[in-house]
Amino acid sequence: MKLPEPPTEESFPSPLHHPRVATVIGRWLAVAVTICFLTGLFSHFEQQTPNWLTIPARPASLYRVTQGLHVLTGIVSVPLLLAKLWTVYPKLFAKLPWPPSRKAVAMIFERASIAVLVAAMALELFIGFLNTLQWYPWPFPFKETHYALAWIIIGALLVHLAVKLPLITAHWRRTPADRTPEAESVPPAITGMSRRKLFRTVAGAATLVGITSVGQSVPVFGPIAVLAPRKPNIGPQGLPVNRTAEAAGVTPVADSWQFTIKGPKQLSFSLDELRALPQSKSTLPIACVEGWSQGARWEGIRIKDLLELCNAPKGSSVRVLSMERGGFYATTELPPQFATDPLTLLALKLNGDYLALDHGYPARIIAPNRPGVLQTKWVHRLEIVT
Repeated sequence: MKLPEPPTEESFPSPLHHPRVATVIGRWLAVAVTICFLTGLFSHFEQQTPNWLTIPARPASLYRVTQGLHVLTGIVSVPLLLAKLWTVYPKLFAKLPWPPSRKAVAMIFERASIAVLVAAMALELFIGFLNTLQWYPWPFPFKETHYALAWIIIGALLVHLAVKLPLITAHWRRTPADRTPEAESVPPAITGMSRRKLFRTVAGAATLVGITSVGQSVPVFGPIAVLAPRKPNIGPQGLPVNRTAEAAGVTPVADSWQFTIKGPKQLSFSLDELRALPQSKSTLPIACVEGWSQGARWEGIRIKDLLELCNAPKGSSVRVLSMERGGFYATTELPPQFATDPLTLLALKLNGDYLALDHGYPARIIAPNRPGVLQTKWVHRLEIVT
């Protein structure tokens, strides 16, 4: 019995595999990946700020917007990547020229770069999605791996664009040939779908996953956020919680609890004494790296007022220590621009009531334009860093 011939690129005659189709979907994917990369870079620098960079405290909701966009574009990239791979997969069956030539070497280099790009993107999107669920079934650190993969993706993408630039340029704009009935309406026997219908299907799928997940940061879409792991207004005091007091090993404080400030002037306060200090109010969001955010009303003592009470030098940073046992963010630091911002509080109240234990009782940090992991809960000590 004669075995069937292996498939070749010519075995896939559908015009939906045309370079024009791949170029259009590739443009959409490139926009999503670029926004995702830039906003992810901002998030990384928020958490690990290099010495040469100063993160501003304002706009107060900047991180809420950028991280919401980061997770949204990451989710939207999934259907776009699948559609892009479907349009170009017949290229896998293109035969390499023989004997080897410069063209063959270029094709091998191109395929290697595509393999790296696709593998890195698939892994990046997979672990990024599981991060939104706070599930980490792997032995490697998420944040460092996610950051490294982002640079690998950008490098492989630039190589791919350089190799494919002549083809992309040739099909960037719609040509008269793309307006012919043959291009717009393909016989059902071949595909059953026109190019226009394919574009609408891909755009619709990307839009659908977007609007059913963006509700975790845009409250108006909250009721239909079926793909979002967090819903607005759901949680203690109307605010979601990532890490509970039980998970952090924190129990209710005793009456003897003391809040201390280590600085030029050492200060110590009981909870009643903290509540007796002049109180300020801030309306600020909690914006978490998992993509969800929720605005809230906070009340407490301005950090800048505490700095003045302990005679802290101008331009001081503040080290914040939590009662949390372990964890990567049990100790954080407020740079000067955040410590002196009038919106930055040692918060004692949330939405009109004293903090729930899961929200950081008896005291927590709330500051503008900061990731949720740096809005330290269960604070018991501040140290002035000059």
